[in-house]
Amino acid sequence: MKLNQVIIVEDNDTMRLAMVESLRRKNYEIFEFDNGRSALEFFSRQQVPLVISDLKMEPIDGFELMEKLKAENPATEILMISAFGTVEKAVKAMQLGAADFITKPFSSEELRIRVKKILKKIEQSRKVTLLQEENLLLNQDLSIGYDNMIGSSPALKHVFSLIDRVAKENSTVLIEGASGTGKELVARAICKQSNRRDKPFIKINCGALNENLLESELFGHEKGAFTGASKQKRGRFELADKGTFFLDEIGDISNSLQVKLLRVIQEMDFERVGGEQTISVDVRLITATHQDLQKLVETGKFREDLYYRLNVFPIKLPLLQERKEDIPALVEYFLTKMTQKSDSAKKQISQDGMRILMEHSWPGNIRELENLIERLWVISEGTEINPMLISQHLIQSNRVSSKSNNYDLETAVYHFEKNLIQDALTKTNGVKNRAAKLLRINTSTLYYKMEKFGFIDANEKKER
Repeated sequence: MKLNQVIIVEDNDTMRLAMVESLRRKNYEIFEFDNGRSALEFFSRQQVPLVISDLKMEPIDGFELMEKLKAENPATEILMISAFGTVEKAVKAMQLGAADFITKPFSSEELRIRVKKILKKIEQSRKVTLLQEENLLLNQDLSIGYDNMIGSSPALKHVFSLIDRVAKENSTVLIEGASGTGKELVARAICKQSNRRDKPFIKINCGALNENLLESELFGHEKGAFTGASKQKRGRFELADKGTFFLDEIGDISNSLQVKLLRVIQEMDFERVGGEQTISVDVRLITATHQDLQKLVETGKFREDLYYRLNVFPIKLPLLQERKEDIPALVEYFLTKMTQKSDSAKKQISQDGMRILMEHSWPGNIRELENLIERLWVISEGTEINPMLISQHLIQSNRVSSKSNNYDLETAVYHFEKNLIQDALTKTNGVKNRAAKLLRINTSTLYYKMEKFGFIDANEKKER
């Protein structure tokens, strides 16, 4: 994505034209649309770093547009504008992921200042990320192994057996699994048990870089190969020589790069960007993706010959909801990890709290669980994390899950009732009789349902 590209979505023609002209005078490349659907259709073909969107639009408003844009590319920043600006709307916009919020009417100068500030932030973020990766490339911590792959479920034991089977070989491995299932952990475990364990472990996220930058990162470039190439740079294939190269999100690479990658896999040689010297390497390749590569092949988005080169030894990772028996061990691991980080007394989760965690669908898998435990650790008081606190932080996740999953009627009613009770308790600050009145049920019925949904811990049961 070019840092001077901006999408403007505004249904008021006069306002949109004024913004377009204001930014074009500063040499920004502008793509303008009068509705969110057209902008989304364009964004699916060509992504840009910044989208300026009106809040009140039809048929989809600015909040829905932002949600869909972020789902397409979380790195894209949103500047929300509205003539109906309130503190509440501004807070909501920022909570949903907006980089900034500006209220109409505003001057051209104010718009340019906001845009410049956001794009500068994006540029700095990119530089920091690349610098961190570059500094870590030759100093990867390979201590991550089975000790950090927590669990004893049959699904995870099957993954362990596949790792054991392929680690000592030189075969190319394709790791498939949803986000947060631990694909990099598997790649590191393979490397740790391989004959290349003492050699470099180099990684790259193919979905985080545009085509030109990714090509330069993979193969390196010569001085003067393009604007900004002030010196020669070795690519990651070179840095991984004699070691292991892990390419994450391999399904995101362009067709032209797929051709070049196929050649490297077949011949184990390449040229730097702008160079003529052929460089030969000896690299063990491990790739990963959250996408279904076979479906991408069928739709023509991924080369069939490259797919078969990568899919020599496939490893499919289970979702967390497919190995829920591992949740208690994972929770204990993350609690211990937080204890070591904070140098404070260890906190616990009661049986009621654990039951709530076991009932959650975990669309974000292990990463979602780890983030939740860390958040609960920080905000909870005392040494036991209250089950109600767990429910409060999972309620939004349950709502999102209910929109994206085809529940049967019984499950849908269960989640609806649970969320309704949680909302009532939140609005009444946990005062049971007030919550019961709000729900128009008896207090005894509320207690029964709270116990059913795990909102009451063991101590409170005894008090009753």
